[in-house]
Amino acid sequence: MITVIGCGNANRSDDAVGIEVVRLLNGRNDLRSRTDVRLLDAGTDGMAVMFAARGCKTLIVVDSCQTGAEPGAIFKIPGSEVESEKQPSLNLHDFRWDHALYAGRKMYGDAFPTDVTVYLIEARSCDFGIGLSREIETASKAVAESIEVSIASMPTSSSRSAEG
Repeated sequence: MITVIGCGNANRSDDAVGIEVVRLLNGRNDLRSRTDVRLLDAGTDGMAVMFAARGCKTLIVVDSCQTGAEPGAIFKIPGSEVESEKQPSLNLHDFRWDHALYAGRKMYGDAFPTDVTVYLIEARSCDFGIGLSREIETASKAVAESIEVSIASMPTSSSRSAEG
């Protein structure tokens, strides 16, 4: 199973870019026809990321970031480089996807994917508002295309079982 998870808040302008990438991928017939591909809009729910990743072979997470780079810059990072341990707090809303990668690996062991890729797209603004800025919309299309090409190069579940 290949799982692509878009993260973000649709009410915070460019923070919705992960959700937009999943929406774009949902519109691609070649992906919708594959039974081994699951597309999920997780919003801001880190726990949903952790639960959805369990049992999949390949995990792709897409979210916005604010590092000071040019808006629309795309960073493709191995998941192991960005997973982080959640510091104790009284608020589960603070449990983000990067915490989900760390916690899922600890909780699920071999049932958690080791093939994890994270796409981060530099946001122009995460202020309250609906819609992506022009650069982020362009970057979301590029990331969706990159993910589609990557998935197309992966054998389907049925071809893997036929080979094995």
